[in-house]
Amino acid sequence: MKKIVVLSGLCVFSVGLFAQVKKKPVTAAKPKPAVAQVVMKNSLDSFSYAMGLSIANFYKEQGVQNINNNLVLKALNDMKAGKPLMDDAQANTCMVNYVQETRGEKAAGNKKAGQAFLAENKKQPGVNTLPSGLQYQVLKEGAGVKPAATDKVKVHYTGSLLDGFVFDSSVQRGEPLEIAVNGVIPGWIEALQLMPVGSKWKLFIPSHLAYGDNGAGAAIKPGSTLIFEVELLDIVK
Repeated sequence: MKKIVVLSGLCVFSVGLFAQVKKKPVTAAKPKPAVAQVVMKNSLDSFSYAMGLSIANFYKEQGVQNINNNLVLKALNDMKAGKPLMDDAQANTCMVNYVQETRGEKAAGNKKAGQAFLAENKKQPGVNTLPSGLQYQVLKEGAGVKPAATDKVKVHYTGSLLDGFVFDSSVQRGEPLEIAVNGVIPGWIEALQLMPVGSKWKLFIPSHLAYGDNGAGAAIKPGSTLIFEVELLDIVK
């Protein structure tokens, strides 16, 4: 689990004054009720608060923005009393289904934009579309052999989003990458086995052949269509 960084906020309360109207006396607005301060008296209190932060951080990482706090508390109390309303399998299924549903909703817009882009892109000269939905354009045709799924290859690549943002590039780092053909995203696995060594292709990878509804890191959002320029330098023996 990632480390949790707790950022403490400072709440500032102000008292406003109503303007005097028709010689009525000026009255002060009622101050807002003070927020109760949480005092952690012992290690159990600290542990309990930290556990709450851990739960909140888990849901944040999964993209869940709303949760019924009352039911979370009930589940804790039910488990403590030995009377949970779900077993472990049911609870896991509920969590997985909801997280997938939430991610799917977030991915929908990016998927739609990707589909529109690919529909127009396949009309461009030199762009080939495979049955899987993968599109590619040959920038340089190599004369070497084609790697198998079980091979390890050396490549140079630049990956970008539809808006042109470069999220990763071995070219910029100045160092090729050695990878297993079957150890990358599906779009790469399919393309690499079609490329003779020495080739350089531009790949247009729909989300279902990339990172799907999960996304990857901060840059690659759920449902993103990706563009890669890939140069197959060699098959590593």
